Amino acid sequence: MITIADRCSSIVAERGEARWPGYEYVRGWGIFGLPFDSGHVLALRVFPQNPFAPYATVWHRDPAGSWSIYVDGPRLDIACPRYYAPACDHIAHAKIQLTWTGPSTLRVRLDNPRLDWTVTASQSRTLKMLNATGATMPLWTWKPASMLKMREALARGLGMGRLELAGEMPSGHQGILMPHRMFHINDAHAVLDGTELGNPTRLTENPDLGGVPLPARGVLAIGEAMWRITDPDEYARTRAETDSVRQVGFDRGYDLG
Repeated sequence: MITIADRCSSIVAERGEARWPGYEYVRGWGIFGLPFDSGHVLALRVFPQNPFAPYATVWHRDPAGSWSIYVDGPRLDIACPRYYAPACDHIAHAKIQLTWTGPSTLRVRLDNPRLDWTVTASQSRTLKMLNATGATMPLWTWKPASMLKMREALARGLGMGRLELAGEMPSGHQGILMPHRMFHINDAHAVLDGTELGNPTRLTENPDLGGVPLPARGVLAIGEAMWRITDPDEYARTRAETDSVRQVGFDRGYDLG
């Protein structure tokens, strides 16, 4: 049986181009979002494949609604802040360590701020069926609005709330989020700078980062995303500047070395 850890760890680091002309992309996995009953929200993005260089990020929203993104990667502007920085209160580099301690259990550690976060993912019978179908759907099915609305309705039925898989990012990029496989997170424990964040919960309103809703309950997702290139000259320049960045594997944790 192929485990969640197997699926995530098998995505090798690779620079490439989006499968749609005129787009930039990421491909990988992460924790789409995880709300806690304390009011904190955490998220994780691990993208070994994109046009620039591999990176991982941890997102944090405090109970007051302030968002931070921490990047383990060579540059902030090639990672998640490229699309979400205008909606964040704090962005910084950090060291992120990822360790699969079991077939579906992941430990995430961050050095500054100090975070020790463990999650265990699972799939219901319904999710198992949807994942088997979703992983085989052709790429073109992510463009029609009707197909996206169908996927968003399925997500609502699974308790994820008002997800929007396509729209404008805080940066102005028009993007499409494409989760091919999703897994529930009902079991998690996190300590941030000595503070216990509480228990995973399901919110009545989705957490929101600059108008982009995250799931109302904990979800681990494997998939990709694409955004229209807004500035072809900047895109080409950034690709050239990151051409020599060493490609980094994620099978033993993320480490730029």
